[in-house]
Amino acid sequence: MDFRPYLNRWVILGALGFAAFLTITTLTIIGWTTPRVSPDVGFAPADLTMIPAPTHTPLVMPTPTTDPALGTPTLPPDTIGIGGYVQITGTEGEGLRIRSAAGLNSDTVFRGEEAEVFVVRDGPQEADGYVWWYLVAPYDETRAGWAAADFLAVVPPP
Repeated sequence: MDFRPYLNRWVILGALGFAAFLTITTLTIIGWTTPRVSPDVGFAPADLTMIPAPTHTPLVMPTPTTDPALGTPTLPPDTIGIGGYVQITGTEGEGLRIRSAAGLNSDTVFRGEEAEVFVVRDGPQEADGYVWWYLVAPYDETRAGWAAADFLAVVPPP
């Protein structure tokens, strides 16, 4: 059988045109002409802070003693004091409510995580049967508030 009469220029151009029409129609139907919308997944950086293990905090009120060499009052080791570092402990993973003022009735500013470290800036104050200290996170001055000493352990400065 001879196919030469069917393979002329007009038949080939018609076949190519029909194939192009089908390709454009198919791409339009499957959505190549509309822009793809990517889902908004956001970005969540992870921070890792190495914190030493907690130590026992005595329940007695600190009494400064005078260091004869310096002539300034110093606190015994393992005693919470202004300028010292403390770590949240004993919350069984629940975290500690850091409050706007000393006392259980004041507003919670934020929740400090178990083993999070803070610098002591003020205190002590007694309220509602607890001794309270004003704490500030060393990495973020906005994370600041009052915490009960029962859930704080003294840690060495970095």
